[in-house]
Amino acid sequence: MTDAKPPAHLRPARIEQDMLHAQQIWDGTLATNRLDELGVTTERQRVETKDVTAAVGLLVDGWPEDVEKCVQSVIDHTHARVLALDLGNVDGAGDVLRGLAARYPDRIAEWHVAEAPHWRGGTATWGESRTKLLQLDVAEVHVLMETSLMLCGDALTPLVAAVVEGAVAAGWRGMEPLDGACLEAGPGKVPALTGELMAVRRSAALAAVPADADYGQYADLELSLGLHGELVVPHESLPVARLGVHDVSPEYRERESQRNYDEVLRILRAS
Repeated sequence: MTDAKPPAHLRPARIEQDMLHAQQIWDGTLATNRLDELGVTTERQRVETKDVTAAVGLLVDGWPEDVEKCVQSVIDHTHARVLALDLGNVDGAGDVLRGLAARYPDRIAEWHVAEAPHWRGGTATWGESRTKLLQLDVAEVHVLMETSLMLCGDALTPLVAAVVEGAVAAGWRGMEPLDGACLEAGPGKVPALTGELMAVRRSAALAAVPADADYGQYADLELSLGLHGELVVPHESLPVARLGVHDVSPEYRERESQRNYDEVLRILRAS
């Protein structure tokens, strides 16, 4: 005997109805996937976040060519305002910022201070500078972004949408800090977020920035760990590109990064 199916005209009507229903569900799923590929999800997020104010906070501390590309990409691909704090006009990066602000006065707010960044031997630290940007912002959602990145499309809407949907912060990259390593995490809910590109409820971030952090590496993880709420990485791939490595002296990086990471581990052990 075989398990061959009976001819269609001999099958019970109920089976035919079930098969038709299953086919409709299958076709509907395919249609939804195709619509997602056409940007329906992104368009829905834009509608849901159109009345939510958001601003991108940038620390300008050198690498003028990257500053130009980074800021221009935010202008080109989003509707967010740019809040930029220039530290010491390192290598003329502050001059580039002035030119951009003159070109887009309605989109860019700029501040220039004489103090050079801490990594350059100055007194302007990462924690104090990030706190100042948050204090100068009036938007509901503050986006931390590094000038070593550029947007190749609207990468902000999915992050802001995640915050609107209930997360306290959403970022491009998630991390899982461990005693011996720091592993990338996500998508979905994550233990910590990097500050390369992270949208956060501004009111929550104000109390979470580690003001004593001289350097940014791992201090951004400490910031995210200080937030009370869910941290997420969107499931969709965000259109973001790296412009280059913004490196500092190896001795400085090792010392300050280790100091920040020790604080991250202390927070994790205490939680």
